[in-house]
This record gives sequence, structure tokens and C-alpha cells, in this order.
Amino acid sequence: MPLLDAVLQRNLPLVQHLLLAHSHTPNPPAQGFYGRTPLQAASQAGDLPIVRALLAAGADANAPGGNNGGLTALALAARGGHADVVDALLLLGNADVNAPPARYMGRTALQAACEGGAVGVVGRLLAAGAEVDAPAAPSSGRTALQAAAEGGHAEVVGLLLAGGARVNTPLGKYKGLSALQGAALSGSLGIVESLLAAGAEVNAEGRYYGGYTALYAAAEAGHGRVVEVLLATGADVLQTAGNWRWTPSQVASFRGHMEVSGMFSTQVLSFQVILLQGN
Repeated sequence: MPLLDAVLQRNLPLVQHLLLAHSHTPNPPAQGFYGRTPLQAASQAGDLPIVRALLAAGADANAPGGNNGGLTALALAARGGHADVVDALLLLGNADVNAPPARYMGRTALQAACEGGAVGVVGRLLAAGAEVDAPAAPSSGRTALQAAAEGGHAEVVGLLLAGGARVNTPLGKYKGLSALQGAALSGSLGIVESLLAAGAEVNAEGRYYGGYTALYAAAEAGHGRVVEVLLATGADVLQTAGNWRWTPSQVASFRGHMEVSGMFSTQVLSFQVILLQGN
């Protein structure tokens, strides 16, 4: 597609020439699994002049992307932190701030901005009416808070909590993570503490495929300080997770985190003593 090629080259004169002289449609469909429309490609690159040119020619700001991800132009610009492009899409393109995420790896604009840690864009989208607790995509999806927590973006997490985000929202069906599980996996101790203080369920079950409990996630990644905080908050050392249904101690040993694995010894022994006394 000549127009998409011109956008990818970031060649504004050629884009304008193709739109005007050759009457190329500004809305060719996204091609392929990871396809992008010209407007989506320009938004992803943060190229405001080309975005403006495409919108002036009638480009659809709400067109879906390719099958895998399916991100709109607004979501792509938001994930990249391109605030000026986000503004243009909202004001000039009437972009839907709450367009739902595509099934596979999809993100709303707010979820994408939170994933990228774009604090300014998050604020803009919330002011424009973005739904803070929009459901996650079924496959590898993340709510806004889950995305920010997993990415270790503490300022964004704080902004979302202040905006009323719920800490215990449903997980995506496939590879879903709670906000606490994501923060534990990334080793973001401050976010873990903030989420626990906000009422995050420390022993929330993980999804069977690609899922974690918070303690299992921290143990697998070798984040000892996070493990300590979770244990002090009542995390269950015998709760299993993952495809193999291992305990946190087992997965820590398997990953070679022997110091972390040793942190569970006293707790496991205490549980065994309690069980023996009960018999």
C-alpha cells in the first residue's frame, strides 16, 4: 500500500500527494495479523503532522488494528506516550476513548497508556472520560491497574487508585494477572505495599495457564523483599499455582533462587506441626 509505505517513511509531502493527487483512500484496512492502518502507524510513531493530514482526509480514528492486539490509533498513541497525538485523535478524530479491547492481547487506550507508564496521557484519558476499570481482554489482557502494576509504574498506580480503580478486578481468562500478582512478578515493592494497603487479596488464585499467585510470582522471579512482605501479610506458602501446580518454594528452587526458597522453610514446618497436632 503506497500510502502506508509513505507513512512508515514519515514522508509528509508524499502522504499529502497520495491523498490529494492520487485520491488514495485514507482508510485501507489493516492487513495481516499485526496489521496497521496508515493512521495507526502514524499514531504509533507519534508523527503529529501526518496524523493531522490523515484526519483531515477522513481517516477513521476508531478503525480496528490487526487480529493480534487490534489496537486503535488512540491506544497506540497512548501506549507510546504521544500526548499531542492523543489530543489530536480525541479532538479532531472523535476517537472513542472507551473503545473495547480486541480479544487477543487487546488494550483500551487507558490500559495501553498505563502499560507504557505514560502518566500525562493517563491523566488526559481519565479527564476525557476513560473507564478506569474497563474489563481486560480475555487473552493476555490487563485492566489499567493491572497493566500499570505489572509494568512497575508507581506514579500511574497512585493516579489510578486516587481515581477509584478497584484492586481486585477479574483476571483475563488466558494469562491473566491481578494487579498484586503483576507487581509481585515485576518486583515492585512499593506498588505491592500500596496495593495491599488498598485491600488487594494476597492469596487470590491465579489462572491455570500462565497464572500466578502473588507469592508464587515473587518467588519465581527471586524477589526476596516482596516475598517477605507477602509472608508478613498472610500469604499462603502451600498454595500452588502455574501449569505444574507447584508451591512458591518449589518454583523458587527450580529457578535457582535458593535464598528465596529457604525463606519458606520455617513457615512450611509450622504448617506441618499444626497438621500433626490436629491429628
